[in-house]
Amino acid sequence: QVQLVESGGGLVQAGGSLRLSCAASGLILGTYTMDWFRQVPGKEREFVAAISRSGVITQYADSVKGRFTISRDNAKNTLYLQMNSLKPEDTAVYYCAKDTSLVVVPDRPRYPEVWGQGTLVTVSS
Repeated sequence: QVQLVESGGGLVQAGGSLRLSCAASGLILGTYTMDWFRQVPGKEREFVAAISRSGVITQYADSVKGRFTISRDNAKNTLYLQMNSLKPEDTAVYYCAKDTSLVVVPDRPRYPEVWGQGTLVTVSS
């Protein structure tokens, strides 16, 4: 059974940093491209970042480019999202996802199929 468990969310002041983790079980993480998405209540879930199976290729939403960094440790079966220079508009529940795409191509859509339960990030002004 595939399971993704996010952690690392919390309350932080604007300008601060957080590092999210996503621990995977029931799958070999290095076999899949992975994503981070986020959702604000009442709004659609939106793409944040994606990473190739090797970790060499990454893709970011324009709203987080230059501030967030997606990475992975396939040996630990764990995905990360380093978030710096946080803004109040980054407040959301953050989800990691296993994607059906075998590659990451900038500006191409993502197709997540398995989601974690999410972790809440709140950025105060």
